[in-house]
Amino acid sequence: MSKQTFTPNKIISYFKTEWVVLLIVTVSGLIYNLGLLAGPWFEGRMTGCLIDILNGRKTFYNMLILVGCYVLSIAVVQVSRYIKRFYVRRFANNVNRRMKGILYASLVEKSRPELKEQGTGDIMTKAILDVDDCVEGMRKFTTEIFDTGIALAAYAGMLLYYDWRLALLSMLFPPVSYLLAEKMKAIVQRTGVVYKEQSGALSSATLDRAENAITYRVFGCEQQRKQAYEENLTAYEKAAVSANIWNTMMPPLYKVISMTGVLFILYFGAANVLGTGWKVWTAAIFTTFLSCFTKLSVKSSNAAKLFNAVHKAQVSWKRIKPLMNPVIENEKPEIRTVLQLSVQELTFAYPDGKNIFENISLAAKPGDIIGVTGAVACGKSTFGKAFLGEYPYQGSITVDGKELGSLDRRQHAGIIGYLGHAPELFNDTIENNILMGENKNVSDYLKLVCFNEEVQAMPDKENTMVGNGGVRLSGGQSQRLALARTLCHKRPVLILDDPFSALDKDTEKQIFANLKKYMADGIVIIISHRLYLFPHPMLLIWLENGKAVTGTHEKLMQEIPEYAQLYHAQEGGSIYEQ
Repeated sequence: MSKQTFTPNKIISYFKTEWVVLLIVTVSGLIYNLGLLAGPWFEGRMTGCLIDILNGRKTFYNMLILVGCYVLSIAVVQVSRYIKRFYVRRFANNVNRRMKGILYASLVEKSRPELKEQGTGDIMTKAILDVDDCVEGMRKFTTEIFDTGIALAAYAGMLLYYDWRLALLSMLFPPVSYLLAEKMKAIVQRTGVVYKEQSGALSSATLDRAENAITYRVFGCEQQRKQAYEENLTAYEKAAVSANIWNTMMPPLYKVISMTGVLFILYFGAANVLGTGWKVWTAAIFTTFLSCFTKLSVKSSNAAKLFNAVHKAQVSWKRIKPLMNPVIENEKPEIRTVLQLSVQELTFAYPDGKNIFENISLAAKPGDIIGVTGAVACGKSTFGKAFLGEYPYQGSITVDGKELGSLDRRQHAGIIGYLGHAPELFNDTIENNILMGENKNVSDYLKLVCFNEEVQAMPDKENTMVGNGGVRLSGGQSQRLALARTLCHKRPVLILDDPFSALDKDTEKQIFANLKKYMADGIVIIISHRLYLFPHPMLLIWLENGKAVTGTHEKLMQEIPEYAQLYHAQEGGSIYEQ
């Protein structure tokens, strides 16, 4: 199936994509299920042969031939069964991989606010459990099409052939299990939804405990948080038990209902053997008929179980379907030169909130370094995030006359580089964290951030694993590693949010000098509360109470008492004055 015609939010597309695998499943499934018909036939013939041997009409040689043929048919059936199951599993693995790849790509496209709204736990549940349940339903559906559908038709045909009246009478009950399964659909789906919701909540609570364990210990609220966690755990267990009960209690009931027809076969079938029924049967035919019906009943109860699996899959599919969007492959940022950055009357507020800042204006060209500072919680970081376009803003941010918000994702990613105040590192090597697939010399970027010597002193050097979030590194090392990655993937406009907060002044001075030289053809916006970082020629933006004042260091020293006071409080002055 071509990429153009693949629709990730339609289940049928996943079946079409795996048509070769499903063709093999179809052929092997037909051989396997039609071969199953040989079982009741041979069982009946061997019963008749045994009676003939006891009566002296046949010898054990005849039985040996029957047994040999039976064993051969079993071998063919089992080989076909193995091939069918292998390729059904391959189908499931391929679909699972494709679904998770699409869902992952969709999550990458989401903004931070959208991800935060969904919740980490719920996202994890969708990405793992929901996809697995959905694929499992598809796998069982694919399997049961042959294991149940074809076999049921074949067994029913044999029953009708031997005695259509008794066949219809005995087969009245298997459809009842189907009707019951359909009636239980709402309950199965409802308990499934609750289970998935509680699973997401428990995952979120678990992550919360892991991330904030130190805070709990420091403030002595471990017991309180433990109680809250146990409440989440209790709710999850109740939901899991409820979902499991409805998923496990029904299949045995389906089987009992389906097997009820055996009573009619024993009564009317015995009459046929005795010559007083609708047909004249031998003991071999009776055995064949009873064996066929038993296998039909088992298959029928399996079909009813299939309904439960499909219902669970439907619940999961409804949850993940909004995330199954078409994936644009090989979409690389369109990097180009920026000659002018202009900000006019920029005002920003979070949805349903008051303005964080308003009426910020500035103009910058390549080689400019702009400092953004102010009191705590004045909107410095939010100003930097405005360039990411995660929330709508008022005013204008233009790059060479083009509004930043009007650019597509590829164009936007090729212009704006961003480093948040909290380094986001992968559980991977130092080298992979920096290069992320680029074919460059990692040492060049380690030297830019004064981190190369420390890395070379590590046992594994650039191949050192940093752990989740850089847990194996110090705060300063994590910051420099994240900065090295940002510089490796250079953009014409670079937003750095408090990049040196965990570094000493000497290291800051060297990195700043390297940064200024490296970004001589670009524009850098540095967000920091450490005023000594900013050289006097820089353009500075002071934020306070939602208002912004733009000017040089000298201007702010004269016009903003709070700026002057804060500057003098930070001993040493500018690193360029040392």
